[in-house]
Formats: sequence, structure tokens, C-alpha cells
Amino acid sequence: MPVTRGFTGRRRATDSTTPGRADRLPPGQYDTGSEFPSLTAEATPLVDVDSWSLSIDGLVETPQRWSWREIHALPGDSYHGDIHCVTTWSKFDTTFAGVSVDTLLDAAGPLPEAAYVMAHATTGYTTNLPIEDLRGGRAWVVWEYDGKPLAVEHGGPVRLLVPHLYFWKSAKWITRLELMARDRPGFWEQNGYHDRGDPWLEQRYQGDP
Repeated sequence: MPVTRGFTGRRRATDSTTPGRADRLPPGQYDTGSEFPSLTAEATPLVDVDSWSLSIDGLVETPQRWSWREIHALPGDSYHGDIHCVTTWSKFDTTFAGVSVDTLLDAAGPLPEAAYVMAHATTGYTTNLPIEDLRGGRAWVVWEYDGKPLAVEHGGPVRLLVPHLYFWKSAKWITRLELMARDRPGFWEQNGYHDRGDPWLEQRYQGDP
């Protein structure tokens, strides 16, 4: 399937006059203001939290699996900051709550050769990330947005959050983190999007720096 360069949200004027915001907007992005656009490549699923689980497997010492109740019993963590979508919108000062991916990886014990992670969603969607992009307080599994349960159109009941990368890397409806020795492209990466997706480097498509 070719890259869908027209997969874009509705543009609105950038609020460049707001103090402190202009230097937080990556190149080629616009401030979506109070809007929170919702774009997805697949049908929105209905996920039953009573049957949902999240697993970590692959190159780990001890594969792990948490039910909805078990993951909520882990030490909580939150993110407050900005998010950026490859479709050119950015949203400032978002607040998500859930659990740090560091907590999950520490429980599983990545093997020394584990260098990459494939995130899997209940829909079959996948996206690949270097393990370093999920470590050091840079990624979360979240189920709340702005103090409320995460809406299904935004990945609820639970999604991956990797806010320093373009938002397609923050897989909605996540169910599995698979640790790998070698990189393997996920859904959008197979269809021409960049393997990493750093907004500040404008890593939108294969061939970008």
C-alpha cells in the first residue's frame, strides 16, 4: 500500500503568540489548540477490560502478562507535556496517566541482546521502536487523559504513549510489547513511514534524515 501523504487533519492557525509555545512547536507542525484530532488506519474496536491483558515477551528473562486489575495495581505514573502527530498537528500541555514502561520492562527483565520493541494492538496494528525510546521515563502505557478514562477514539481503554516521537508510534489499544534483537517494520513503517519518527528532525517518511 502506498504512503498516504493526504492522511492529514484539519489545519488551524498556529498560536505562535502564546508565550513559550513557539519554541515547543517542531518544524512543519501547527498548534491544534483545544482540539484533539483522532485519526486511525483501522476500525475502532470495542475492548472489554475484563478480558483485556498486556503482555511483554520475546527477548526477556521472565515474560509478563497483566490483566486490567493487575496493571492498575502497579505504581502509577503520569506525563504532562506536548504531543505531535505526523499529520502536522501538535497539542500542548496534555496530561496522561497510567504506568511507566520502565516499570513493565523492569518486571520482564530485557535480555542484553534486546534492542528493539514491536508494539502490538488488539486490531493487529504494529509499530516498531528502539528500546531506548521506551526507557528512561520516556514512555507510558496510559488509560487516563485529562483526569478521565481515555476515550476509545484516542486508544481507550489503554494505549502506548511515546510523546517524544510522532504519535503513530503511540499505538492505540495496545496488548503486547515484543522485544527483539533486530528491527522489524510495523504497519506504517512497511508502508513508507520513517522507522523512528522524531518530530524535531521531521522524520515523517523513509528517506527523511
